[in-house]
Amino acid sequence: MPQKGTSGDSVQSLERAFELLELLTDSGGAMGLSQLSSSSGLPLTTIHRLMGTLVHMGYVRRGGSRRYALGPRLIRLGETASQMLGSWAKPHLAELVELTGETSNLAMLEGDNVVYLAQMPGLHAMRMFTEPGRRLDPHCTAVGKVMLAQLPEAQVRDILQRNGMTERTANTITDPDLLIAHLGVIRHQGYALDEGEQEVGVRCVAAALPDAPTMAAISVSGPQARMTEAALKATVPALQRVAAELSKDFNAEENGS
Repeated sequence: MPQKGTSGDSVQSLERAFELLELLTDSGGAMGLSQLSSSSGLPLTTIHRLMGTLVHMGYVRRGGSRRYALGPRLIRLGETASQMLGSWAKPHLAELVELTGETSNLAMLEGDNVVYLAQMPGLHAMRMFTEPGRRLDPHCTAVGKVMLAQLPEAQVRDILQRNGMTERTANTITDPDLLIAHLGVIRHQGYALDEGEQEVGVRCVAAALPDAPTMAAISVSGPQARMTEAALKATVPALQRVAAELSKDFNAEENGS
């Protein structure tokens, strides 16, 4: 067994530090030492030591009542990582555009919001446009709903409570119980639809990236007049296939292969 101060001990501390950062990310807010201990199973003394180091380095900030939240130094890391994910995704998004003619997007769930990382414009003169970096509520977007469908119900309800469920159009689902039931359907069928819920006249279909290193999804969007039932029937299998291929590429990059 590695002794204290050896490389094995250092690796374990590094793993634990990242586990705590992920817990803070999933919480969507701040957590106290006792909450971190309960969620991670680590002793309070270990958490106190690791959080102190992360605070000193700027990756975590300490607020009132000894509660901890993600720190500002993570912003630069996140921005660079998001740009890299967007670059890796572009050939896959271009394939979707070639297959469907419509605009394709990559988005991730960051905290309580959907963040768009990359987009490839459709082939038509009239097409959808969502600039990379734009943040939207998850309850009224196809990418947001398909990612929420991968989360435990309690976590989804926490996100909805913190965010609210703003009515963007007459089609927006604003009842949390109704949305929870809708997410069950999405989970079963393997894709989500935005039926003009974010923007009137726009229809979007999205699939989550299975087994990706981060919560992410891709989508195809266009005017409802072109995104017919027949078009959706042809798009969904291609979308799910490309999502699986992109997830495989992400994992290959993460593992260095």
